[in-house]
Amino acid sequence: MSNSSVLCLGEILFDCLADQIGLKLEEVNSWTPYPGGAPANVACALVKLGTKAGFIGAVGQDEPGDTLVKLLGDVGVDTRGVQRHPTAPTRQVYVVRDLNGDRTFAGFGKYHTSEFADTCLKATDLPEELFNEADFLVLGTLELAYPESEAATHQALKLAERYDLKIILDVNWRPVFWQDSELAKQKIHQILPNCDFIKLTKEEGNWLFNTSDAGAITYRINSLEGVLVTDGENGCSYCLAENEGKLPAFSVPVVDTTGAGDSFLAGFVHQLNQYGIQALSDPQVAQSVITYASAVGAMTTINPGAIASQPTAQEVETFLHSNKLSLI
Repeated sequence: MSNSSVLCLGEILFDCLADQIGLKLEEVNSWTPYPGGAPANVACALVKLGTKAGFIGAVGQDEPGDTLVKLLGDVGVDTRGVQRHPTAPTRQVYVVRDLNGDRTFAGFGKYHTSEFADTCLKATDLPEELFNEADFLVLGTLELAYPESEAATHQALKLAERYDLKIILDVNWRPVFWQDSELAKQKIHQILPNCDFIKLTKEEGNWLFNTSDAGAITYRINSLEGVLVTDGENGCSYCLAENEGKLPAFSVPVVDTTGAGDSFLAGFVHQLNQYGIQALSDPQVAQSVITYASAVGAMTTINPGAIASQPTAQEVETFLHSNKLSLI
């Protein structure tokens, strides 16, 4: 695949989900590995919806790394930006689930968080041609926790500015990846002026901005064209081109919430790519875009695994129709 419309930079890994729900880490008897990592989830979800996407990140020169790179290729994600590290392992994250399907990150097994291949993403090996071909850059914040991948993130931001990409940040605050939460805040705030759109949870808004009000966050940062605030089963709020609104969550039988926010973001970027940013100035368009994103996120929770459960565009349309909603 060439001419990626969206570049997704960050981590790809295995989420090892506890087979027994409602138990603590030490009580779990067995785990099932599912491919994941927020930026990789977004890339895969975009392709399934029909938007071209490429992934930039690092995995180990190991069997899990081989499996993940093959998965990206099988889905249809452009893998020219994938780097392979000769000694660092591909990351695995252990995830326990409560009786409602909500997950808690429970650690990294026998490795320290800084020992995985994704922390070794090299700035000098970012393929510049990918940025020349793309329209959007989606990135998270976990790479800011490690010196080498932090440098790669800043280089990606420079390339995105050079080639006039719209930059979309998923805050994706995960304390287990960081040594110092205050330092994390500083590093995230440092890149906010580079961003055009931000997606974050209600909790992340309160942590990072002392507010979860999408409009207040938007007006605080001059560069921002929009903010999306998700709140799980309580729905989401948004501020897009000065249009503010709130939408309730779709009612679905939740099995696993892993990757729901990533699918929500992919749904948003997919619609953004289809309609163009200028269309968001119409309040109806803005609401329709967020409704679509909410549907993609909700559908991902119906089955386990962040990537395997992602819907196609046709499935989203069917879902919206069954909920008596139609797109603009």
